[in-house]
Amino acid sequence: MAGGEGLKTLAVDIGGSGIKVMVLDEQGNPLTERDRVETPMPATPDAVLQAIVGLAAGKVFDRVSVGFPGVVRQGITETAVNLHPDWIGFDLAKALSDRLAKPVRVANDADIQGLGAVAGVGVEMVITLGTGIGAAMFLNGRLVPNLELGHHPFRKGETYEEQLGRAALDNIGKKRWNNRLERAIDLLERIFNYDVLYLGGGNTKKIDFVLPPNVKIAPNVTGLLGGIALWRD
Repeated sequence: MAGGEGLKTLAVDIGGSGIKVMVLDEQGNPLTERDRVETPMPATPDAVLQAIVGLAAGKVFDRVSVGFPGVVRQGITETAVNLHPDWIGFDLAKALSDRLAKPVRVANDADIQGLGAVAGVGVEMVITLGTGIGAAMFLNGRLVPNLELGHHPFRKGETYEEQLGRAALDNIGKKRWNNRLERAIDLLERIFNYDVLYLGGGNTKKIDFVLPPNVKIAPNVTGLLGGIALWRD
């Protein structure tokens, strides 16, 4: 289907706090506004699927791209730290395809945000700052999948997600959270020697220090715009 003319893609971004959708044209340009609902609690597969079907109602599209906050292989979700344990081993691509009667492709949400943000030159890294911490790395535009850096050790025996996720921000406040983020950026540059780091996710609006020249804010919409790249065969 990827080679057809004028195919419309429903891009879906599943987050720990919100689910967003937008219809894109074949070049990845938005054809609709971004629609959003709160992520249901508990965020079981059935509840999230119902939310997506509701957001898709009345929209015209030929295929679906989904960004999911966890490891994804062949459309199956393997981890879901900020959703519900029922997602582990769940065939999201098939389940959503059955409900919408359209072909579906699924990838990690940070991977998709990166696909929408990167320039495709050199080593580029993406970190998403939301309910959890997502990460993606690209070499000359080619994705290194399922990095899951958020669950790697960072400091004081805690992971990046435990130190920089939404719960940590709410607990320690904006000033200390910014200090931690500044330290994390310095550490990540020394480990990965990236050419550019893109910061995405809803908590980027909490950043209040001057970023290094090779660190850029990626607009939230790139988490949807990157969905078109899943259909570039």
